[in-house]
Amino acid sequence: MGTQANAAPVIIKRKKVIVSGGHHGGAWKVAYADFVTAMMAFFMLMWLLNATTEKQRKGLADYFSPTIAVNRISGGGEGSFGGESVFSEQVLPQVGTGATSMRPTESHKARGETGVADDSAKKDGIEDETLKKVEELLLGHGAESELDDQKLKHVITRLTDEGLVIEFFDLADSPLFDRETALPTPVLESLAGMLVEAVRIVSNTMAVEAHVRSQPIVVAKKTGWDLSLARAQAMRGLMEKTGLEPTRVARVTGHADREPSMPNPMSPLNNRVQIILLRQPD
Repeated sequence: MGTQANAAPVIIKRKKVIVSGGHHGGAWKVAYADFVTAMMAFFMLMWLLNATTEKQRKGLADYFSPTIAVNRISGGGEGSFGGESVFSEQVLPQVGTGATSMRPTESHKARGETGVADDSAKKDGIEDETLKKVEELLLGHGAESELDDQKLKHVITRLTDEGLVIEFFDLADSPLFDRETALPTPVLESLAGMLVEAVRIVSNTMAVEAHVRSQPIVVAKKTGWDLSLARAQAMRGLMEKTGLEPTRVARVTGHADREPSMPNPMSPLNNRVQIILLRQPD
C-alpha cells in the first residue's frame, strides 16, 4: 500500500529526566538556619555580657551549670572515691560531703538553714522591739505621754530599714520655728526635751535632718538650703542642751525644699525636722 500524500509526519520527543535538581535537596537551607541561630546566640551572649553585672553573670552561669554528677555508677577503680560512685550510701555520709536517701541530713540543714540568717533576723527583731518602745514612750501608747494632745499633733513616727524616724512638723497655727528663721519656738523646745528623755533607753546613734517648704518664685534670693541646715543644727543644739550626748549625733543634713511631704510644696506641713534613730551596724 502506498503512503498517503497528505499524512502528517510522526514526531517523537525524548524527555530527559534529571533526578537531582539545582536546589540540592534543600540541605543549604538547614545549614543557613544553623548559622543564623548560632549568630543570634552569639549576639545575645555579647549583649548579656555588656548589660549585666558581675553578680548577675555569676547567677546565669550557676543556672546553666550541671547539678547532676556525671558518674552515676561505680567504676571499680582506685580513684577519688575508691571504686564507689558519687551516690554511694557508704562513702558520702562518712566523709560528710552530702546526704542520701538512706542517711538524710537534719531537717533544718536540708532547708539550707545555717544559723547565720536566723541570728541576723533575731537581732533585727530585738532591735525593732527596742525602737518600738521608744516610739511608745514618746507617743504614750499604753501609758500617759508627757506631751499633751496639742503637741502630739506635731509628731509622726515610722519604722524603716534605716531605723525609727521621728518627725516634727509645723501646724498652720503652731510653727516649730519663728517665721523664716532657725529660732525654735517653745513647742519645739518641749518636743526636743521629751525626745531626749525617750531615747535614753537606747544607745543608737542619730541623724538630724530638716526640710522647709518652697518659697514663692518672686523671692529675690532662695534661702532654702541655708535655712534647712540652720534648723537642723538648731535641733541638734536643742537636744544636746537638754542632755543628749553629742557623740550620738551621726550626721546633720538640710534638704531645703527638695523632698516635700505634701502635694502643695508651699504647705506649712513641709516645714519639718526628722530625727532618725539609726539601726546598729551588724
